Amino acid sequence: MRRTPASRPPARPGDGGTASSPAAEADAQGGVFARAADRAFRATVLRHPRTTLVLIALLVTLAATFARDFEVDVSSDSLVLERDADLAYYRATAARYGSDDFVIVTYTPQAPLFAPESLADLRALRDALSRVPGVRNVTSVLDVPLLRSPPVSLAELADGWRTLLDPDTDLALAQRELRESPLYADRLLSRDAGTTAIQVDFMADERLAQLRDRRDALRGVRLNRGLTPAEARELDGVESAYDRQRAAALAGEEAAIAAIRAILDRHRERATLHLGGVPMIAVDMMHFIRHDLLVFGIAVVAILALLLGAFFRSARWVLLPLLNAFAGTLASVGLLAVVGWPLTVVSSNFVALLLIFSLSLSIHLVVRYRELQRARPDAPGEWLVRETVRSKFAPSLYTVLTTMVAFASLVVSGIRPVIDFGWIMVAGLTIAFILVFTLLPGTLLLLGPAPPPRPVRWTNGVTAWFARRALQSPAVVLVACAVLAALSAVGMSQLAVENRFIDYFDADTEIHRGLRLIDEKLGGTTPLDVIVDAPPAEAPDTALPEDALFALLDEADGGITARSYWFNAVRLEHVRAVHRYLESLPQTGKVLSLATALEVLAEVSSEADVRDDLFLALLHKRLPPAIRAQLIDPYLSADGRQVRFAVRVFESDPELARAALLDDIRAQLTGELGLASEQVHLSGMLVLYNNLLQSLFRSQILTLGAVFGVILLTFAVVFRSWRVAGVAIVPNVLAAAVVLGLLGGAGIPLDIMTITIAAITIGIAVDDTIHYVHRYREEWQVDGSYAGALARAHASIGLAMYYTTMTVTVGFAVLAASNFTPTIYFGVFTALAMLAALVANLLLLPVLLKAVRVYGEPARGPHSV
Repeated sequence: MRRTPASRPPARPGDGGTASSPAAEADAQGGVFARAADRAFRATVLRHPRTTLVLIALLVTLAATFARDFEVDVSSDSLVLERDADLAYYRATAARYGSDDFVIVTYTPQAPLFAPESLADLRALRDALSRVPGVRNVTSVLDVPLLRSPPVSLAELADGWRTLLDPDTDLALAQRELRESPLYADRLLSRDAGTTAIQVDFMADERLAQLRDRRDALRGVRLNRGLTPAEARELDGVESAYDRQRAAALAGEEAAIAAIRAILDRHRERATLHLGGVPMIAVDMMHFIRHDLLVFGIAVVAILALLLGAFFRSARWVLLPLLNAFAGTLASVGLLAVVGWPLTVVSSNFVALLLIFSLSLSIHLVVRYRELQRARPDAPGEWLVRETVRSKFAPSLYTVLTTMVAFASLVVSGIRPVIDFGWIMVAGLTIAFILVFTLLPGTLLLLGPAPPPRPVRWTNGVTAWFARRALQSPAVVLVACAVLAALSAVGMSQLAVENRFIDYFDADTEIHRGLRLIDEKLGGTTPLDVIVDAPPAEAPDTALPEDALFALLDEADGGITARSYWFNAVRLEHVRAVHRYLESLPQTGKVLSLATALEVLAEVSSEADVRDDLFLALLHKRLPPAIRAQLIDPYLSADGRQVRFAVRVFESDPELARAALLDDIRAQLTGELGLASEQVHLSGMLVLYNNLLQSLFRSQILTLGAVFGVILLTFAVVFRSWRVAGVAIVPNVLAAAVVLGLLGGAGIPLDIMTITIAAITIGIAVDDTIHYVHRYREEWQVDGSYAGALARAHASIGLAMYYTTMTVTVGFAVLAASNFTPTIYFGVFTALAMLAALVANLLLLPVLLKAVRVYGEPARGPHSV
């Protein structure tokens, strides 16, 4: 028979109901810092609660005024590695060949596409799109040159060409040309001639590009040698100017997308229309994030309120934790607005996370306050508040500091949004901790004690069940956890760093349907550039025969075929071979290159001999600039020493694996096709996003061991024992492994959003571990009984852990109703992380504490085990 809580030694006044007072324990563990914190708390909150609350209200109100400037940034800048060498190359090639800053409108009319009424409606749509502010150019089947409708000779091209709307254009021939042309088929017109695409190009923001280049240059200097004071001031100014210009550019792009959608809505009675493209994906992601923050934020708060009411049966204990969480969130948002940290896809759920940790801290204080009140119903309010704070300050501080370590691990990723997320969470946790130990106690002092609470029996029964399992079946618990760890290891081995943007959106959303339609009928959605240079040591080929025709070319040299490495009959065969290979890949759709241009010109007239260097030189010279801008310039550099293959990748392909695709292309070009590795460059958002995912995997998953090492060291400092620290780290490792194993086993790829779940899980598990071990040690000191300490810890701190877990788990399960897949994953796996941490800390942790005898042998006697 073990000693019951009722048979403990009598409590001394002010000890909180135990022989070893929480105050003394806090002082012993916290030392000078704990005593200093206690003095500061007495001098401020205890003596001046009204002044403290007024000051907090003023600061939160001030933060709220700045919160209006808070930004959401899901631009392409937030999805790339900041110091990625491929990023600099991408920007350089975009400046040379054109960027992917455009959207695609798909148009499927109810009447036949080439019927007069459909062409008239398409023309009205094109004209309306061209008038949207910020639009530079609109390209449609109505505008492109037609060379076979009826056929024109190369000589006639100098005098002009036809378009679809010209009166002398043969519509039947035009339809056939657009459907079969290697330039237009599967790009502007589907093979069934039922769907056409309109490309809407946005104006480039030259000022933004200049500021970005200067910012990156100064950051490079800072990284290499450090900045002078003048350079540091310049960098601050450039970064501020860049942030303002970027915000303006995003707002302009968002307005342009909204205007385009409004125009599309006016044409939906006559056609089915969809929108796709990188800018549209960014804008829609921003809308989904804002929508989820508002709608699900309200829903989560409502559910949290209901659950807190069910647990505590008191309006006070519902409103105070929520008030504290709301104030902390508002203050954090205001701080982020002041320092210019926008929300991204990665950090979009920081508000929800801050709710978790703020509520957790508040609930621990509330449970302790109610526990003391039940033990001392006649105790004055000031004593209750002071003892609550004194007993919970040390473990809460250690919890916050260790959780900060978990999130601070994100700053080594090299990815700006992930780095910012780490710092955002560190700042938010700091604010939450300060408010929990000022706003909550100050309010309680003004309100005075509430009627003594009555325990909720069904919740006590849950924690008591865990206690019985840990006491009666420790071997079963250990075996079950070992099996779970093994299964988690198998699941983790299946983790993959891959995802598709289309999977971010529900199948019923317009963005999903539009991306799928573009993939199926218009040659693919995701751009990939394959760029091939001339060999560095290769001199231009000048061994062409003299001929009178060269007099018609450039007098200064032998024409483009003489000075270009690629634009000659021999090398163009190599270009065709590369083109054919890229086109043969199952993941690629439309491929455009010089091979496309020459195929089009070869079909124009029988006089076109694109295998003759003299003819090629003459052709390049005589092609009208508008035709050359369509056929040659996007695929050949001005000096002729670089060729570009514009590839579209099927975003909806379920077998798409970016890293494998890029590796295969590089291996084939440098192997079978005989190119040197330094000649081949892969570029585009597909490459940049793949680089980000691979870097994130390396910097986070492979460094989890280092993070756990730091947490182990922190535990050793907190618990003053390596043995306790070694035991305490085990539930944290298991909880993180379970969540990652579930991700791998469910086939959910790691991406920029889901990969942060590891840090979140560690932060949650660490919270429970520190609070539980801290209270367990207090209870063990009562009678030296591991079993007694377990039972009493489960009945006290176990309740706080249970309340926190169930409140947040149910609240965040609501996020599964979102149409934005990252939000769904965040909600579901955060809930699972909470449950995994709770079970690990209420079952495995006490079993290990007893099995390892972390506090020595139990006291002798019939009640000690």
